[in-house]
Amino acid sequence: MTIAATQTFPGPAWEELPDVTLLKTWPPAEPLPGVEVLIEAVVPVGPDELDLLPDLRLVANYGVGHDRVDIPACQKRGIAVTNTPGVLDAAVADLTLALILACRRHLVESDRFVREGRWQRGWARPELLGHDLAGSTLGLVGMGRIGSEVARRAEAFGMRIVHHRRSDGLPLDELLRTADVVSLHVPLTPETGGLISRERLGLLRDGATLVNTARGAIVDEDALVDELVSGRISAGLDVFADEPRVPERLLDLPNVVLTPHIASATVETRAAMTGVLVENVLAFLGGKALPNEVFA
Repeated sequence: MTIAATQTFPGPAWEELPDVTLLKTWPPAEPLPGVEVLIEAVVPVGPDELDLLPDLRLVANYGVGHDRVDIPACQKRGIAVTNTPGVLDAAVADLTLALILACRRHLVESDRFVREGRWQRGWARPELLGHDLAGSTLGLVGMGRIGSEVARRAEAFGMRIVHHRRSDGLPLDELLRTADVVSLHVPLTPETGGLISRERLGLLRDGATLVNTARGAIVDEDALVDELVSGRISAGLDVFADEPRVPERLLDLPNVVLTPHIASATVETRAAMTGVLVENVLAFLGGKALPNEVFA
């Protein structure tokens, strides 16, 4: 059985796989009959790509988000899809809190302030006044594994937690009006694409902070840029609608902190993700139930 991968993945678990063919390009330059397992990360896998892999039976996705894999198209062809949930919850939650702190306490702007030699007065007369986390309200849009980890960390900072999800919590519009900080923790689906629309961004109170470590397309990015340019709100963004493209108007703004989709980027977490990925592939090769199969 031939296994192909769009790249190698970090951690010792990668060595547990039998021979893996590393693809030089994606999509492949020509059809690759015989490939039954595709291991991939952050590449489109749709009907056109699947046509080039006529014998494919498993797409092993590296990461929790699988929005670039056309799952209905895979299921129609009898191709299973797996992902790597669970092991990156803590790392994503940590970065979420880091972005909240960076925005609410002007950490990036303050660092630049010192480096550029603009610090002329003592600490009692600071030019960069931030906001306390203690006593402020954090609104979580999504309350699954990652959202719950964020809530646990935020509570330790003395934040009041409110949340919205389909089964319970505040209505979304009420949460947006209520929270000092709004953090997004939902997958990108047809239902959540553009969920935070221009109208909903307008519900955020003046001085509020939006944090997105989920997917860029959950937010109307043009509308978000307009709000940030106006200076009415701030944002911590790890994800964007058309990565790696970042809207140019954001680059010089002092009220936005930008990171390059690094929420799971720790040595430990990425190795653990590889472990889950390999577990899925080995289960498939052994004819066992897939631990992390995903469905449309």
